[in-house]
Amino acid sequence: MNLHQFRFVQEAARRNLNLTETARALHTSQPGISKAILELEEELGVDIFARHGKRLRRVTEPGRQVLQSIEIIMREVANLKRIGEDYSRQEAGTLSIAATHTQARYVLPTPVAALRSRYPKVAVSLHQGTPEDVAQMILDDAAEIGMATERLTQYDELVTLPCYEWRHVAVLPVGHPLARLERPTLEQLAAEPLISYHPSFTGRSRIDAAFEQRGLKPSFVLEAIDSDVIKTYVRLGLGVGLVAEMAVLDDVLCAPGGDLTARPVGHLFGPNVARIAFKRGAYLRNFVYTFAELLSDRLTRPLIERAMLGQSLDQPAASDGL
Repeated sequence: MNLHQFRFVQEAARRNLNLTETARALHTSQPGISKAILELEEELGVDIFARHGKRLRRVTEPGRQVLQSIEIIMREVANLKRIGEDYSRQEAGTLSIAATHTQARYVLPTPVAALRSRYPKVAVSLHQGTPEDVAQMILDDAAEIGMATERLTQYDELVTLPCYEWRHVAVLPVGHPLARLERPTLEQLAAEPLISYHPSFTGRSRIDAAFEQRGLKPSFVLEAIDSDVIKTYVRLGLGVGLVAEMAVLDDVLCAPGGDLTARPVGHLFGPNVARIAFKRGAYLRNFVYTFAELLSDRLTRPLIERAMLGQSLDQPAASDGL
């Protein structure tokens, strides 16, 4: 048996047993993958996959156990590579970050710049996507650290930690009637055409839940994943925007003299928690810990190490001085 066989089996399971997609993802041939999987099954003496003709139909019971072992092996292989890179180049390498647009646009620039200042030989590869994309990139080892508000806690294979809290604000033209109010109500917002995030992004689930709990049915006339896009359509008069507060903190358009203004609505929708995520069991290089510490003063290397080991964070560790 060899690592190529393990990778073929692992990728086939991830691709819903579609060998064509598996071959495309691994840049190899479908017959080659089929042959490698059959050879591994013959060597193990069990069927990993049940078949209908030449097509894979499902993972067998022994196949599930094989896949669990393969996940551990491949994770440790990735860890070995990172350990080698870490100790051969302590202050060099590439930090791959997966994040939603809001995090990448408004939160990450300052800590990324600080990391580059501290580690000038570290390149940063930034990937943007949905919260599901962020999680999958971490699971696929395409990113070492992920950041999003939604979804990350739903994956058992990820270790997630709270990074910071934020709230929503309403963005509207300066002359809009609601601009005269300091704290709009849910009823007042529900009476307006609304522009906000796609349901899977940036705390939208809290917005929907608040309206539903009050029995209100607002009209969302436009949904987007980009706060800047939302503000653009607000400026065109399509409706009232509901965006994350960090999207307007440094926005000259919402500053005195700008054409937009913002009103806090966190009292209506409650706080949101942005989280960082790592692949469970992964080896984290020194500058990954540094970057996490730059993201939030809540995050420290000892805290992250304990979380990665599956230790409770409720009680101080012995190394914390107790």
